Amino acid sequence: MKSLRTPEDRFADLPDFPYSPRYCEVDDNDGGRLRVAWVEDGPADADPVLLLHGEPSWSFLHRRMIPILAAAGHRVVCPDLVGFGRSDKPTEIGDHSYARHVEWMRAAMFDDLGLDRVTVVGQDWGGLIGLRLAAEHPKRVARIVVANTGLPTGDLPMPDIWWQFRKAIQEMPHIEVGRFVQSGCLHPMSDAVRAAYDAPFPDDSYCAGPRAMPGLVPTSPDDPASAANLVAWRTLCDSPTPMLVAFSDGDPITGAMGPIFISEMRGAQGVEHPVIHGAGHFLQEDAGEELAEAIVRFLA
Repeated sequence: MKSLRTPEDRFADLPDFPYSPRYCEVDDNDGGRLRVAWVEDGPADADPVLLLHGEPSWSFLHRRMIPILAAAGHRVVCPDLVGFGRSDKPTEIGDHSYARHVEWMRAAMFDDLGLDRVTVVGQDWGGLIGLRLAAEHPKRVARIVVANTGLPTGDLPMPDIWWQFRKAIQEMPHIEVGRFVQSGCLHPMSDAVRAAYDAPFPDDSYCAGPRAMPGLVPTSPDDPASAANLVAWRTLCDSPTPMLVAFSDGDPITGAMGPIFISEMRGAQGVEHPVIHGAGHFLQEDAGEELAEAIVRFLA
């Protein structure tokens, strides 16, 4: 599997993101190795809070949340998915699959870092991957936070705006990641912030991950990932693992999933679920502090 590694100087002077990257390697499931990057903060001996970003962002998305969670006494671990951020980037769209992304994160976070008693926080693809990890490795996961995400099996139709996004990111000659993140926010971002979202992708040869991910979302029951997601959904519905549902009030992509999580998940019963006001799909960017404070209250 051929992969690219973004030059480190692309990440110089990131606004409000002073964290030094750490690295591990995982099997690429094709006879090679891939480097996975993460940042962390907070007490090293505390139970970890695993912040999983989605498409097409990277761990920079969580910069407003990390200091709040760390100050509350939690070990915050914030990786970059393979194909994003400082992690290695397989160059072919066909190198990416749902199963591979789940396995790459599992190997990095559980095998290499040895995380245990984890609170998994997933937004967008971070939830699609994190919920699979929670369902398939329940002894590792103590709590779950779902924020503008889902666990699609192909049984429910995707909204029109998602199909528009999928078409655009698959067909544009050059992907401007910062532009896509901005389109999923309700508040404007500065030029420096937009440049930080663009930083992992010097040119389009680095963009196979962002191009691939929409095509990996199950949109029909015969999708390769549908069966595993259905098993994971049923497992989580019966699981006593506490779940916080923290959706924003302005997400046209996943907003309908919030009430379903609240009603269907055993672990969500008896929990006070916040609505994050004034935030779009990327609620970490629009209201990261409010989301982090809701998680702190949940963990307390």
